[in-house]
Order: sequence, then structure tokens, then C-alpha cells
Amino acid sequence: MDATIFFQQLINGISLGSLYGLVAIGYTMVYGILRLINFAHGDLLMFAAYVGIYSVSLFAFPWYVSFPLAIVATGLVGILLDRTAYKPLRTAPRISLLISAIGASFLLENLALVIIGGVPRAFPRPELFDKVIVFMGLHIQVLTLYTPTVTILLLLGLLYIVHRTKVGKAMRAASKDFETTRLMGINLDRVIAVTFLLGSMLAAAGGLLWAMKYPQVNPFMGIVPGIKAFVAAVLGGIGNILGAVIGGFLLGLAEILIVALVPQLAQYRDAFAFIILILVLLFRPTGIMGETITD
Repeated sequence: MDATIFFQQLINGISLGSLYGLVAIGYTMVYGILRLINFAHGDLLMFAAYVGIYSVSLFAFPWYVSFPLAIVATGLVGILLDRTAYKPLRTAPRISLLISAIGASFLLENLALVIIGGVPRAFPRPELFDKVIVFMGLHIQVLTLYTPTVTILLLLGLLYIVHRTKVGKAMRAASKDFETTRLMGINLDRVIAVTFLLGSMLAAAGGLLWAMKYPQVNPFMGIVPGIKAFVAAVLGGIGNILGAVIGGFLLGLAEILIVALVPQLAQYRDAFAFIILILVLLFRPTGIMGETITD
């Protein structure tokens, strides 16, 4: 492979992997506290993308207003999801929470299908992100550079919250011992609400970046990136925030570079994530940075 093509694909892989990592953070945060795989998490990408579209088309907001609005709105939907689908089942068996998560995912998708319709809509990508930089033979879209930058900045902000704030300490305590944390007088419902708020807002940021990268929005657009973000979380070590981002980068790089090296496998691109998931579960179930958790 030509060196220019290799570096071009390497940059594309880093950009795609940062999207997976950004969404994977939400999976790993919720799992860290509730031991729940929130399968409705991927559909929050779709919700954020639609809020971005309609805030621009209906209300004529500029992108720097509509995008933050979409992120905040998605965070509130995440809290609502916890309050309605998960909070009533706090003491129920884990399988009940899992079924509720799957049901919430179907509800969000079909609600969007009924209200908005199944016809894909074009996402209004701002001109700022359309520019192309030519450097040493590489043609790099500005969005490709912004995506990992945004992911790293949001990751650093989240790590600061988790390790330097009172609510972050409560989140870490709850992830270690849920019941003891409750006995210490910490309001776990509030901690869980903040967890869903932060995770959903990060998913929204990932959804907006995804919609700009692949500017076709439909009610089922969150399924594939949601599943791949879950694989990234498992690969990095589910329950570990930094591990989720590392897993996302590795998954994105593997997906892009394998197709670049063996173009005949392009049609099986989505299958790589499932192969990686199977291999991780077989040989290292805790992932790269995960810890063994006992019930």
C-alpha cells in the first residue's frame, strides 16, 4: 500500500474510532454503576441528530445554537429514560432491566418512525466542517480533524468531573459498592441521573458528529454505531471510561485499515466488530483495561 494512502486511511480510522469511543463512554458509565447495558443508548444519537435538523430547519437557529441545544435535550431524554424505564426496576432481577432497555430502544426507534417517518433526511452540515486541507498529498476534511479533538477534550472534561468533583466521587463509590454507598447517605438516584445526563450528552455529541460525517438521518441510524460503541466498550474494558475511548480508537482503526489492506472485505466491514467482540469475550473478557467484577 502506498504511504500516502496508508496515512490517509490511518487518519480516517482515528476519526471513526473517536466517534465509537465517544458513544462508548455512555455505555461504560451506566454499566459501571448499574451493571446495565443500556441498549437504548445508540438511539440517543438519532434523537440528537433530529433535534439538530429541526432546530435549524424549523427555528432557523445557527449551528452553534442548535448543536448545544440538541446535546442538552438529549441529556434530559437520558434522565427521562432512567426515570421511566430503569428506576422502577432498581431492585428487580438484572434480566428485567435488560429487557426494559431493549424495549426502550424499540420504543424510541418506532416513535421516531411514526412521528417523523422513515424517509432519510439530509443533515445540514455547516460550511466550517466542509473544508478540505491538503497536506503532503493528503486530503483531510476538517471534520476528520475536529472529531478526535472533540472526543479528547470531552474525555478530559469527564475525567475531571469523575475524579475532582463531589458527584464524581459519588459515582466512583457507587461503581465499587452500590449498597454501601447508599448506606453512607449518598443520594444514588441523583448520582444515577447525573450519570445518564453526562453519558447521553456525550452520545449526542457523537450523534451530531456522526450525522455530519454520514449526513443521512433516519429513525434507525443509531443501531449500527450503538452496537459498535458497545463492542468498543467491551474491548477497552466495560466500566472503564478511558478504556472505552481506547477501545473505540482501536475498533475504528481496525475497521478502516483491514478494508484498506484487503478491499475485497469491504462488504463485511460491519462484521469485524462482531468478530472482535467474540475474540475479546473468548480470550480477555475483562477487556484491555477492565477489572474482574464479582457479584
